[in-house]
Amino acid sequence: MYEKITQDNWMMFAIKHYNNPECEGEQEFKDDLKKFKYIKRLLRKYYETGNLKKTLLLNHITLLINVFGGEVSATLLLFKIDRKYWGALKAFMLFLNILRPDELLDVETDEVLLKELKEL
Repeated sequence: MYEKITQDNWMMFAIKHYNNPECEGEQEFKDDLKKFKYIKRLLRKYYETGNLKKTLLLNHITLLINVFGGEVSATLLLFKIDRKYWGALKAFMLFLNILRPDELLDVETDEVLLKELKEL
């Protein structure tokens, strides 16, 4: 059904794969979707200032993994996050095991960040 995620079908893809038994309504789903915006904002600040709130970013990504699953979270993140931030995003996804080392070979991993994550 979703060979390619587009702006038009992204929301339906997210709804189809959303799995939160504790969800009490549409607002909670929307709040979970806001995590993509927060992640993008944190990555943008990291690239602009060099400062990164690693644990906050880990919490947001972990929440997405909990409600969408690892593979779907990776797909949604890669669609919603600008490609210029993918190096840092890839470090987080490798650290959280939602991306295999042989995936996204054309994206250079932020190795410094990955090392810092492994030291947490």
